[in-house]
Amino acid sequence: MAGVLVGRLIFLPSFLASVLQLLTVMKLTRSSGILLHPTSLPSRGGIGDLGPAAYRFVNFLAEARQKIWQVLPLGPVDSHQSPYSASSAFAGNPMLISLERLAEQHWIEARRLDHLPAASEDVAFNDAAVAKIPLLREAAGNFLQYAPEYLRHSFEEFRKAHGWWLEDFVLFEALHQRYNQAWTQWPHGLARRDEKALNDARNELEPDLAIRRVIQFAFFEQWKSLRAYCAEKKVSILGDVAIFVNHDSADVWTHPELFHLKDDLSPDLVSGVPPDLFSDKGQRWGNPLYRWDVIKATGYAWWIQRIRGALQMCDYIRLDHFIGFTRYWEIPAEFPDATRGRWVPGPGEDLFTALHDALGDLPFIAEDLGVLTPEVIALREKLGLPGMRILQFGFGSKENHCNLPYRYEKNCVVYTGTHDNDTTLGWWNAASPADRHEALALFGKQPEGFPWALIRAAAGSVADLCVFPLQDVLGLDGSARMNFPSHPDGNWRWQFKWEMLPHELVKRLADLTYFTERV
Repeated sequence: MAGVLVGRLIFLPSFLASVLQLLTVMKLTRSSGILLHPTSLPSRGGIGDLGPAAYRFVNFLAEARQKIWQVLPLGPVDSHQSPYSASSAFAGNPMLISLERLAEQHWIEARRLDHLPAASEDVAFNDAAVAKIPLLREAAGNFLQYAPEYLRHSFEEFRKAHGWWLEDFVLFEALHQRYNQAWTQWPHGLARRDEKALNDARNELEPDLAIRRVIQFAFFEQWKSLRAYCAEKKVSILGDVAIFVNHDSADVWTHPELFHLKDDLSPDLVSGVPPDLFSDKGQRWGNPLYRWDVIKATGYAWWIQRIRGALQMCDYIRLDHFIGFTRYWEIPAEFPDATRGRWVPGPGEDLFTALHDALGDLPFIAEDLGVLTPEVIALREKLGLPGMRILQFGFGSKENHCNLPYRYEKNCVVYTGTHDNDTTLGWWNAASPADRHEALALFGKQPEGFPWALIRAAAGSVADLCVFPLQDVLGLDGSARMNFPSHPDGNWRWQFKWEMLPHELVKRLADLTYFTERV
């Protein structure tokens, strides 16, 4: 049965008669991997990218017998540089494009890259953007003028395949740069997507839009090549889909009907989590909440498109905030914190039935951290999805022991820590005497340092997959932490250096992987 085009969304059949018990998931095999976002690669240009350093990192993974490379979302980021706060759920981040690769392919002369900053200990995002963006635009302009016929054909094929999101995205970005403010503050016709206003803007901005299309083409071509190299080395990509999207994004501007917005197009209801032991005011994330009733009436078309796009990019997908698919905390937008909200049912199994009917096997990992209700556990188990366990969370009380290896089941993914945690050494240095006592009683000391105590425990567990942040493999302290969730600024900056990965460390990881039968 063919999909039906209605409005601006492709509506696909959902076959609601199917039963959830028949859903299949792509099963994990016993393996291990490394968590490292591409921005942390030591690339030229001041920020990690998809160039030579990425290929060298894949070689390291293969040599260390790691089968998984976990990355964070790859979309264009906001001013806080968070991968979880993107201006599009479908586009790629231009800052991840390798100018060195473009020079190799004659999009730009190599001498034009002579003054690119070298990799450093921390990403200087603004400096990197100042250095890279003009050169990316120059390379895209060269492509439009001089690209050979076979590349022009590939570009046109890209436009056809991605045009349903690409055209709105490049216009959104161009208008965002022109008006330098959120889309709700643009002229009325543009904010409300009046067709004449949009066509006038497209005609006026076409040279800029053409450049932006080519930049997206460059990103997807480089990612495709890198992923093919990963496959050659038998390394799979574990990607990440954030449950919510930014209000100031091409997604909300293009499909305002799918979100809880006021008459002035500002958010009416926003996301977050209620007060808990960690925060007496909860967390107010501020993303506009979905109108799940409207999305369901479309056959979950937008979500099917989103997951299809993610599946084209990655082998496995971590579903961020899986709890939110069963229930989510609804906060009236006028409230400054999360203390005044309510729990609202999410789409639950109905969404996953539609996804499976449209896309087949679902290679999902459920990020089920937080307070688990019976409904969350039931949905995850019914879908057969592996959940997550974090070794750093395993201490302090018996309620935390579900994160310790003797409580694991095979169908789960264990982490020493995540991008939102301190490094394991940073956690250890700040741990209470009681937590240290518990950890030493269970894991003992390791000659390589305490992070390797947790690495060995994770690798030796029954969990099908264990993932280590590279910072833990390197034994780095809290100065290498990637993100402080309660602090919006100063995050996502860490970069490693190749001298941190000597041969003996690679061999240690490879030997551990072999003897714990993760190969």
